[in-house]
Amino acid sequence: MSDIVQIVKDGVVQQNSNSSTKKSSGSNLDKDAFLQLLTTQMKYQDPLNPSSNTEYVAQLATFSQLEQIQNLSTTTANSQAFSLVGKNVIVKTEDTAGKESFISGTVDFVNISGGKAQMSINGNMYSIDKLDSIIDDQFIKNQNLPAISQATELKYDGTKPSDATFKVDFGSGDSKADDIAIAINGTVVDPKLITISGDSVKIDKSAFKDLENGTYKISIAFNDPDYTVIRDKITVKVQNAVTTDDTPPTDTGTKTTDTTPTDDSTK
Repeated sequence: MSDIVQIVKDGVVQQNSNSSTKKSSGSNLDKDAFLQLLTTQMKYQDPLNPSSNTEYVAQLATFSQLEQIQNLSTTTANSQAFSLVGKNVIVKTEDTAGKESFISGTVDFVNISGGKAQMSINGNMYSIDKLDSIIDDQFIKNQNLPAISQATELKYDGTKPSDATFKVDFGSGDSKADDIAIAINGTVVDPKLITISGDSVKIDKSAFKDLENGTYKISIAFNDPDYTVIRDKITVKVQNAVTTDDTPPTDTGTKTTDTTPTDDSTK
């Protein structure tokens, strides 16, 4: 077996440019690098002032401690990887040109290869080192729930009644709804007065005719699996309401009877 001869200059081991083994230019040193340094130190130590056995034992203890820390770090990383199965994650990747991109998906399974954990996402394997973010399942679910993105105030004028229309998001995926129920000030609106067209909901004007002047909250209940209810996005302002006080009195047909007594006595 041939030895790799390295040049020593001013007590410093010079890197051999012809060496078949090249180390990365990173600043981290692993246990193999420390062991190589120790071997080189022993090989090129001053014969007249050699290192003591105590120094070697201390250095070996340091190497052993470093190895245990590395093993612990690997075990922790692998344990974390196994806990990600079924989770929604985002990994950061780089192409051959060094351009970064982000891929999101669910971790299907984890494979340990060469002591390194790899995650299967969308049919591709990614190293645990590429993990960028872990997304909460409830957060994903909330993004798919039915919603009303914009607060809207509807208007109803009793002197010029008209239908009221507003927009809704019926959700997506497993959380998608296809029907709603509406309540105005706690009173459920007859479904026959509600028309749905795409993401547009129309309430017939007759649903407001009995309301007095004022502003009322409208509750929207979706038929998604979670029965989502939204109470703080839609209101209706009623003005010029027609009430019973505005109705003119009618003739009841009551007649007045003359109750003056008559004298029936004969003379």
